Amino acid sequence: MTKAVSSPPRAEKRPHSETWHGHAKLDPYKWLKAENWQAVMQDPAQLPADIRAYLEAENAYTKTEMAETEALQEILFAELKGRIKEDDQSVPAPDGPYIYFQSFETGAQYPLLKRQPKAGGAEELLFNCNELAKDKPYFSLGGVARSPDHRLAAWSQDDKGSEFYELRVRDFATGNDLADVIENTSGGATWSADGQYLFYTLQDEHHRPLKSYRHKLGTPQGEDVLIFEEEDTGKFTGVGPTHSDRYIIISIHDHDTSESWVIDAEKPLEAPRLVAARVTGVEYDMEHHGDRFIIKTNIDDAEDYKIVSAPVSDPSPRNWVDLVPHRPGIFIVSFTMFRNWLVRLERENALPRFVVRNMTTGEEHAIAFAEEAYSLAFGDMREYDTDTLRFIYSSPTTPSQVFDYNMATRERVLRKTQEVPSGHDPAAYVARRLLAPSHDGEEIPVTLLYRKDAKLDGSAPLWLYGYGSYGISMPSSFNTNILSLVNRGFIYATAHIRGGQEKGRRWYKTGKLDKKMNTFRDFISVGEHLVRQGFASRGNIVAQGGSAGGLLMGAVANMAPDLFKGIVAEVPFVDALTTMLDDTLPLTPPEWPEWGNPIEDKLAYETIASYAPYENVRKQAYPHIFAIGGLTDPRVTYWEPAKWVARLRDDNTSDNLLLLKINMGAGHGGASGRFNRLKEVAEVYAFGLKVTGKIDAA
Repeated sequence: MTKAVSSPPRAEKRPHSETWHGHAKLDPYKWLKAENWQAVMQDPAQLPADIRAYLEAENAYTKTEMAETEALQEILFAELKGRIKEDDQSVPAPDGPYIYFQSFETGAQYPLLKRQPKAGGAEELLFNCNELAKDKPYFSLGGVARSPDHRLAAWSQDDKGSEFYELRVRDFATGNDLADVIENTSGGATWSADGQYLFYTLQDEHHRPLKSYRHKLGTPQGEDVLIFEEEDTGKFTGVGPTHSDRYIIISIHDHDTSESWVIDAEKPLEAPRLVAARVTGVEYDMEHHGDRFIIKTNIDDAEDYKIVSAPVSDPSPRNWVDLVPHRPGIFIVSFTMFRNWLVRLERENALPRFVVRNMTTGEEHAIAFAEEAYSLAFGDMREYDTDTLRFIYSSPTTPSQVFDYNMATRERVLRKTQEVPSGHDPAAYVARRLLAPSHDGEEIPVTLLYRKDAKLDGSAPLWLYGYGSYGISMPSSFNTNILSLVNRGFIYATAHIRGGQEKGRRWYKTGKLDKKMNTFRDFISVGEHLVRQGFASRGNIVAQGGSAGGLLMGAVANMAPDLFKGIVAEVPFVDALTTMLDDTLPLTPPEWPEWGNPIEDKLAYETIASYAPYENVRKQAYPHIFAIGGLTDPRVTYWEPAKWVARLRDDNTSDNLLLLKINMGAGHGGASGRFNRLKEVAEVYAFGLKVTGKIDAA
């Protein structure tokens, strides 16, 4: 059995009590939230000394406890890196007179962004992200939006992991940036048709994108014109173009309501025009086609969505005409428009397909695949007037493939297959799709990957991954990383639990708000079903989830600790009740439609309190737990995993490891750079191998 080899840190208890709806809420570790957290997001050096000392002590303890895995981590890192083609290049995407692509050089952490004339000629280096990231502990390239004449690009960067982006404009002819600098944006920008104006969204001191501006090139940010301000702090706003580039869309939304305003890109000085006023529970997003807008919506009880069209001259809902009617159980995930085509990605029974519609004749045809489990996604497409659809296909056993599909002739051309330099034999693995019965009779899709020679008698350790929130579906895609687990005897499973949209919008609705407990019970049911089917044994499962999936990890650790050998909770949303009670935090008001508003609603308070991991830690034997956070994370703040682990240390009656690692130089996405991220994956896998007694597995 893996036991602690050193004494863990103990966070000081500082009594703190609040009363909500007649309930006392005790929080002795509330002090771990820095009062100046906004300043810490912008400058990590501002973290108070007592909090820093505690986090660094936890990091040192984790390093000590994981010391015996350091050699294994190096082996794992070499494997993970060996499956990446280091000098890789994307399939070029045509756009106007150029083809655009990115490439990596051997040993480089970050990509090079390039272009080449369509007619042939020398490659042109546009951005060297390795140079941009030089001497920075963190680097993330935000949006890169090219001007209509392809002379300039609006680009953004985040060098702290806090997701406050600095926006600049690069002149491709000189390779230099213009004097224009726009601070604290949400990352993206959209051009007017004449290339003289940029539209962007500003984030306030609470990290909320509520104001959209118009910026004239060559002027200071202080002169930018406010074109839209959202007064509801529970909404997200953003600015983006239609695929036709004819319209600029200001989108406002939360998790169940949306609203859009449009600006004619050829008339950038005109005020935005409302498309359809928000109605609680009604969502829509839109594209442009000729003299009409094409809109995906759930209006009129279209739970799994439908697609309508409306005249550009008056796109209000009274003029919406069904183009693709609602079909219960067939969920429209997303869509895109071309001059002659509409392509939608839809999902039925957890399997995706593309459907291509000829906008002239109305004729439709589907693009589907035969594997038991697979994933589909739109590829990089810049051109509107084209018959070519680019999409990406993969499955748990099939490396990613990029196809160009001629929508007129229905011919499919394979443009690229993901290379695995160290080798990959799909025939050596088995991918399966199972249905696991949940507590209430619902059938939970489960995707499995294991080696053909794996023992299916319950003796193999199981790695069980889940998320289950915000309607985000887990794809059944190829992941070279998990081969390091599968090749060491693990069976890898993804639980497509409620809270996602694998089985349509209902699947999401029955895993949120007062039905959130279904998410956790589904995950436990999947684990128990796999035990009954011989894929695992109780107490020999490693569970993994991140962000809202980390909430899942914390909940199931409280509810069924004996089911799991270990739990990996990455940037885990484990202090959900406290966060939902703090309306100054970046995501709290926008998250109330997902979780409920416990400030105003007693039932919402009691519901969240019934499952929130931090609130429900109790005296019992917990499995091995590895919690990982990021100091500058604006989505799941660092103090959530820190407080959770501190409370677990108080109540855990087992000798199992409770480890906390806070990345002091990164945010929600972990370390930046493709190889740095792999080192974090290697550490997580080493933890799982350590606690399952497979630390010496070749």
